[in-house]
Amino acid sequence: MKTQILIADDHGATRRIVGELLKSHDGWEVCAAVENGQQALLKATEFRPDIIILDLAMPVMDGLQAAREIAKVLPSVSVLVYTLHDASWIEMEAKRAGVRRIISKTQSAEALISAVEQLLKKEV
Repeated sequence: MKTQILIADDHGATRRIVGELLKSHDGWEVCAAVENGQQALLKATEFRPDIIILDLAMPVMDGLQAAREIAKVLPSVSVLVYTLHDASWIEMEAKRAGVRRIISKTQSAEALISAVEQLLKKEV
């Protein structure tokens, strides 16, 4: 059984790049790639992924609100925020919203892979 990962980012190029990166890892599969938090919530309830990767700034519903809503319906799903924003208030708000990990888009691809691996091992 492959690890199911959902990606939500309003930039199509980011969804494609992150999706290809994740799919290149043996045993991982992208079950959905969507452009806003509302779609992420809908697809999360449909597919029940193991990991959800959310951008912070998205139209319709931002990443923090999506994380809050996902935590209500799928409390055991690991949520990772992948964002360009880098501020301490985001980390505190994200943790309150149920986010288990925050990775900056300025970090390496290996940092994202490592974060997903840690979430799967329940190290975070």
